[in-house]
Amino acid sequence: MAPSTPRLVVPIDVKKKKPWEQTVPLHNRWHPDIPPVADVITGELFRVEMVDWTGGRVGDNNSAEDIKSLDLSITHYLSGPIRVVDSEGNPARPGDLLAVEICDLGPLPGDEWGYTATFDRENGGGFLTDHFPAATKAIWYFEGIFAYSPHIPGVRFPGLTHPGIIGTAPSQELLEIWNERERKLAETDIKSLKLCEVVHQRPLANLPTPRNCLLGKIKEGDENWERISAEAARTIPGRENGGNCDIKNLSRGSKVYLPVFVEGANLSTGDMHFSQGDGEVSFCGAIEMSGFLQLKCEIIRDGMKEYLTPMGPTPLHVNPIFEIGPVEPRFSEWLVFEGISVDESGRQHYLDATVAYKRAVLNAIDYLSKFGYSKEQVYLLLSCCPCEGRISGIVDSPNAVATLAIPISIFDQDVRPKTEKVPKGPRVIQRLPDVLRCTYDGNLPVTKNLAGNQT
Repeated sequence: MAPSTPRLVVPIDVKKKKPWEQTVPLHNRWHPDIPPVADVITGELFRVEMVDWTGGRVGDNNSAEDIKSLDLSITHYLSGPIRVVDSEGNPARPGDLLAVEICDLGPLPGDEWGYTATFDRENGGGFLTDHFPAATKAIWYFEGIFAYSPHIPGVRFPGLTHPGIIGTAPSQELLEIWNERERKLAETDIKSLKLCEVVHQRPLANLPTPRNCLLGKIKEGDENWERISAEAARTIPGRENGGNCDIKNLSRGSKVYLPVFVEGANLSTGDMHFSQGDGEVSFCGAIEMSGFLQLKCEIIRDGMKEYLTPMGPTPLHVNPIFEIGPVEPRFSEWLVFEGISVDESGRQHYLDATVAYKRAVLNAIDYLSKFGYSKEQVYLLLSCCPCEGRISGIVDSPNAVATLAIPISIFDQDVRPKTEKVPKGPRVIQRLPDVLRCTYDGNLPVTKNLAGNQT
């Protein structure tokens, strides 16, 4: 007998997308006391639907003002928590591993569009915020597995769809570890951190705040709301529980082996991406969308002790293991850009892979802008197309070497270097319209490439 249709455990109404209005309540923080909204049994195929990470605050329109004014304390709206039990009704226990298989995924029917953006430098910024301080946005539409954008003409590519966030709830002990170490970082004098002079994104860490806090079944005014909202961790970084890892290859057929810190595991997921480049460099940088996952879970009893080695002072300092699935777009030709640990001022850094990757991205942006694209178009494209980032060298002091590989076939023109000059004329003109953009009204200095293409 054929298996039954996957059970829908978290439904989403795409016509009424406000997270607090959904039939099954959503949440946007990590905390052990956020109660589960559903139970699933190991081996059961179930479906989870998700709003886009902003809960519908960014629209399919002709303005980037919704990006510029976005209140980032909403980040990210997640579906769950989901309690996992075995066939005998015994829940996952702390110390177990939760194996989560992604059997299928995609955009929600009737909501087949997405967006890529850069935040204003005064409101989130991004990897290259000192070069691109203004808020920008590009809308993408889906044609089956392919995406195209009216704001970045001449580009079309298959998406490698994945959840940006998938993770388990932290224990109270782990939550306190997170909050303490991130508080110390946030209180650090940025002048003592040399990398801050090159990567201008601020703040250094996003600490707990009750502002726009959504705790699932626990409503504002409930007995425990104030306590939980004051200590619940933000969902912005990836941590020991998985979380916002933004691994673009976690698509169909992938498995995630997540450590279990609380009874039932309390699995949550969200931040669906139609496609993303390695690094998600523009920060709001995948093709963000609403979507669904079809999942199946297994419990590996005592799996943390058996398979994970703590890299820190406690047994909680572990990280998930990911198994990449068999379904990915196939590209045969790539253009690869290299970066080294030398910043835009010409200053040498010691084996700094972040500086090297920034250089690789800047090199790619400057190069592709010679083919009729604005630099803002290329920045957004490199953040969301299926490009491959690599640390190619990390031992040959003083330079780390990072590379960014871009599949050539996504363009409707040949962008490889040739003996003749860079093409001019109609192919350049057709790169309009440009991305949607706002003005930058702040007064922070903008980094210029003194010897590069400034157009």
